[in-house]
Amino acid sequence: MRVSLATSAGRAGRPNEDFVGAVPGAVVLLDGAGIPGAEALCSHGVVWYTRRLGGTLLGHLSRDDGRDLGAILAAAIGETAAEHADTCDIADPASPQSTVALVRVRRGRLDHLLLADSFLVLDHSRAGPLVITDEREVSARRDCAAPLDGLAPGTPEYDRVHASCVAALRARRNRPGGYWIAKDDRRAAREAVTGSNSLSDLNAVALVSNGASRVVDPYGLTDWPGLLELLRADGPAGVIARLRQAEARDPGAQGADDATVAHCTHLRHEDWPMDGPGPG
Repeated sequence: MRVSLATSAGRAGRPNEDFVGAVPGAVVLLDGAGIPGAEALCSHGVVWYTRRLGGTLLGHLSRDDGRDLGAILAAAIGETAAEHADTCDIADPASPQSTVALVRVRRGRLDHLLLADSFLVLDHSRAGPLVITDEREVSARRDCAAPLDGLAPGTPEYDRVHASCVAALRARRNRPGGYWIAKDDRRAAREAVTGSNSLSDLNAVALVSNGASRVVDPYGLTDWPGLLELLRADGPAGVIARLRQAEARDPGAQGADDATVAHCTHLRHEDWPMDGPGPG
């Protein structure tokens, strides 16, 4: 498997809270959640959390010991939580957390796992792309924001209701009927969206953070089939460059988000070029 990676911080001078990495046969993409005020709860911060969790996931995946992706994620969440449980308030809803997207090539299949709102785009050889995401966070956010409808931003009433909406959303995190994200509770891994596809049906696969997915929505620079074409032509860095150009032209932009893309090609042994590198 060949993997091309690119990541970009949303704003200059601000750390990139995303993480992306690969080991032979597997890729990890994380989108860290930076909650205002979290510094008082966790001295390490979101960047530390995503890098620790991402590195731990890669370590487990590199062992290729046959465990399913949910078990690997559960172990990584537990190990990362244990690293700062004695010094930080990791149970607070605002403490560092992250979305998770994993893919692994093993025994002729591509296994995947998604937790929260990143995207997986499967480039099917006989059909159009299949886009997979975990829609529960978006749904919960929409429900919790409903009381803001009709209120004017910037007014005391809006600010009061907005604060209650934020509290309601946090209360749904890692709860039945709400949404699930990697944080301090390894049981969240049981709730991940998982699946498996035969490699014979796939040309490639892309992992796309929520920030990078804005090339499709809201900017409409392309659709999902077009995104795969852009990746084939310009790679992940080219996709992110187009996104940043669109954001720079948008006077109503609310601020750019961190953006990360991984593109995996040559998934099957017969796809490896004779003059290129071997497995990995």
